[in-house]
Amino acid sequence: MSRKTAGDFHPEVLKLFDKYVHGVIGRGNFLKSAARYAAAGVTAEALLNALAPRFAEAAQVQEADPRITTTRVEYASPDGSGKVRAYVARPAKAAGKLPTVLVVHENRGLNPHIEDIARRLAVDNFIAFAPDALTPLGGYPGDEDKARDLFAKLDQAKTRNDFLAAAAYLKTFPGGNGKVGVVGFCYGGGIANFLATRIPDLAAAVPFYGAQPTAAETARIKAPLLIHYAGNDERVDAGWPAYEAALKAAGVRYQTYIYPNVEHGFNNDTTPRYDAPAAKLAWQRTIDFFNKNLRT
Repeated sequence: MSRKTAGDFHPEVLKLFDKYVHGVIGRGNFLKSAARYAAAGVTAEALLNALAPRFAEAAQVQEADPRITTTRVEYASPDGSGKVRAYVARPAKAAGKLPTVLVVHENRGLNPHIEDIARRLAVDNFIAFAPDALTPLGGYPGDEDKARDLFAKLDQAKTRNDFLAAAAYLKTFPGGNGKVGVVGFCYGGGIANFLATRIPDLAAAVPFYGAQPTAAETARIKAPLLIHYAGNDERVDAGWPAYEAALKAAGVRYQTYIYPNVEHGFNNDTTPRYDAPAAKLAWQRTIDFFNKNLRT
């Protein structure tokens, strides 16, 4: 059976799923509300199952791909509380030093999809470094619902500092050329925006449908930005006009693309919200942007 796409679901079900994924409503509320949109013979539970990620089916670059090598490392949390675990993917063969890209996950920690994103970057000749913000709580638990519940328990101030520490760590990472870029998705998109406000020498930032900083924070951005939004993402897109005004006022170098008729999470190919044409275009733009800003 072919995998469902966003078009197979009522738009209200997709909105409910977005609220569920981001902790606005719980599982019970999703099932109760989605039931009214279920077709004959289809339960709300079946709808939720159809929207759940399929990691193995979607992986584009396998762990054993001979073009890359992967490893797991730890780096120090700046508050002295211990180590943060991270997944590193790099080309198996590299001529000279390579740019480093910090990969920031969604609000479920370092799941298999984000590891696959890191491997894709390695295939494109970058060193990809993907921390797991859930490390203090035991790390990604292998279950998306459990991961989401754990994520709500994180100390976000500490988590942000851990990502700042990751970026600093990459400046002198073995094999790196000293230039650091960041790409993040959803929660990670917000972190990409945040890092741009806090790291003056960040070489490039690419937030995918991420929460925007305040105008005062935006004024501190020095890095060039490539910003991706989904056209059907009212929740996140509502913050774009104010962010754009702040970027213009601060003279920040930025490019923005709003992909029409696609859902929040359109780059995540493990769920039906994935839109292949938009995702491929956004990813190619991302790679081109990193090549331009991290290699020279």
